[in-house]
Amino acid sequence: MSDARLRRVQKEIRDCAKDKTSNISIDMIDENPFHLIGAFPGPPDTPYEGGYYEVDIVIPDAYPFQPVKMKFITKVYHPNVSSASGAICLDILKDAWSPVLTLKSTLISLQSLLCEPVPNDPQDAEVAKHYLADRAGFNATAKHWAQAYAQAPASKVKATHGKPATDADMAGLAEENVVSFTDMGFPREKVISVLKKLNYRGNNVSNIHESTVLEELFK
Repeated sequence: MSDARLRRVQKEIRDCAKDKTSNISIDMIDENPFHLIGAFPGPPDTPYEGGYYEVDIVIPDAYPFQPVKMKFITKVYHPNVSSASGAICLDILKDAWSPVLTLKSTLISLQSLLCEPVPNDPQDAEVAKHYLADRAGFNATAKHWAQAYAQAPASKVKATHGKPATDADMAGLAEENVVSFTDMGFPREKVISVLKKLNYRGNNVSNIHESTVLEELFK
């Protein structure tokens, strides 16, 4: 099995290198064919456009009869990717895996996942809540992350104002909402943490009474 696994992985790496149209790359880590880095550009017409995303790939002993293990190395703001660990919620990495899938096709599926989030089956519940409550705010935050972590170019809006993204921007929060509580004397870091937890964004702000926020801040 190990020889067959090695031959298959080596062939997949070669085939991917020959394909100049997909913009998918796969490289070994420390010459280990069973520990790889995959990479692809952010899909166009999404908040991830212009970014470059790297994925850690571990080939299990029973590959291709067991799914590969993948997680994002590049930080991504997305409902189906953990903001903290890069863990991915995608069916083909679990029970929908098939031996006919390849490393390249799986990376293409990850690229497609950036186009079409599945917020009702999230890996990161806080990001999923943001996506559902305030799509425009979510897109803006995802763009900030793409610029900060994936080398995406700054947007025209950012260039016009000439200001880098703030910690509130990176959390998907309106600055005025953060300031309204920091002006009460609460530490900015704690305010941002609580507002993120409560999904104090977009239309959802009107559904959360100030006393609820204060109760969390006083804990």
